[in-house]
Amino acid sequence: MAPDATNLTGALRRRFAGYGMLGVLLLLCVLFSVLTMQDQHPTGARAAAELATELIGHAEPDAAILILIRDSEQDRGFSDDLAARLRAAGFTAVATAAGGPPELRAACERLVDDGPADIWLATLTSGLPAARSIAAAVPGLAGATVLAPASYRWPTFLLADNLRNVANQIAVIAIVAVGMTLVIITAGIDLSVGSLIALSAVVCAWLVRALGGAGAGAGALFAAGFGAIALCALAGLFSGAMIVRFRLPPFIATLAMMQVASGVAYIVARGRPIYDAPESITTLGRGVDPLAGVPWAVWLMLLLYAVAHLLMSRTALGRYVYAVGGNPEAARLAGVRTGAVLLFAYALCGALAGLGGVLMASQLKSGAPTYGLMYELYVIAAVVVGGTSLSGGEGRVLGTLIGAFIIAVIQNGMNLTNVESYTQKVVLGLVILGAVLIDRLRRRN
Repeated sequence: MAPDATNLTGALRRRFAGYGMLGVLLLLCVLFSVLTMQDQHPTGARAAAELATELIGHAEPDAAILILIRDSEQDRGFSDDLAARLRAAGFTAVATAAGGPPELRAACERLVDDGPADIWLATLTSGLPAARSIAAAVPGLAGATVLAPASYRWPTFLLADNLRNVANQIAVIAIVAVGMTLVIITAGIDLSVGSLIALSAVVCAWLVRALGGAGAGAGALFAAGFGAIALCALAGLFSGAMIVRFRLPPFIATLAMMQVASGVAYIVARGRPIYDAPESITTLGRGVDPLAGVPWAVWLMLLLYAVAHLLMSRTALGRYVYAVGGNPEAARLAGVRTGAVLLFAYALCGALAGLGGVLMASQLKSGAPTYGLMYELYVIAAVVVGGTSLSGGEGRVLGTLIGAFIIAVIQNGMNLTNVESYTQKVVLGLVILGAVLIDRLRRRN
């Protein structure tokens, strides 16, 4: 092989060596796409557009069109969209009936009593059996046409709503995993992040209640979130100080902080959830970008990963983190302030755990000391599956993002295929074990 080709191959191998799990993620997506392939029923704007096209092409403009739906927000969105499209096309007798079979039947009977000659019933696929039964039971509707959007074959896993749900659900774990990645690269570990999530959520909700409760404004919400994050950053800094100053093993120092943070969360909340918060608090956790249709929490997650990637790959501080994890004594002799680097890593991990708690409080519109239970294991799993070595000195932030999505895809796929929760724990444990074994074998070779 020519030298240039050899150099190019080596460069590509080095470039993608840390992202081998990306192939695993793609294979998992293919697997769950195949396993969840089934008939899908259009809803919302897609269903409205399909039915509007069929009605405009076959019904006369003076035909009576009755849209039958359940009394739900999603169904009303469909009916409003369909009615608007039909009226724009010149249809004047368009009405909507919402409710259960008795209400829908009563609406059909009133329509028949009005005496229109040409009647069309439109509904969603889920309501088609009920609409046909009503049409057959109501005298005068024997000649009415019942329309519903046609179903199509598509994986449930690849539905846009499901993919958004996967990304939104993994946001908290992925955000906390950024800080955990830095800690593990320094050859440490932080077991306190789950309890810090709970502490942050409780403190955030408590501060919101103290600053106005349900009437709190944007400034109060920002102050509450900042206070919770700052408290968790101080907790992480304290853990780092114990490790640096007294040479405590990271496992012991953060295990103690896990218990302390959990206890303080229960004390602040008095063992009960804190619900007194305004509706606007859910903007960060549940809000969706109206232009791209992406949850704000996902945008925040991607922004943090971009910043962390630049930090670790383009700054001296990032190189110091790798140096401390690879060989702390050599890094010290080279002039690196190893203690300061460790303090930074643990404080950042605590701050991001606090941000995860604020995000969870936003998603659930409350704070409770039970939040974040077992999250430290999911976070560590995401980091390890993403290729970061538990021995320190090796790992990539973007690999952690891939690992987080692998965990999320496995959980979501098993939920869609009706795998019981106990079996899911077994699978997740085997995934973590496999990732660690692969790391060990790779380092041995």
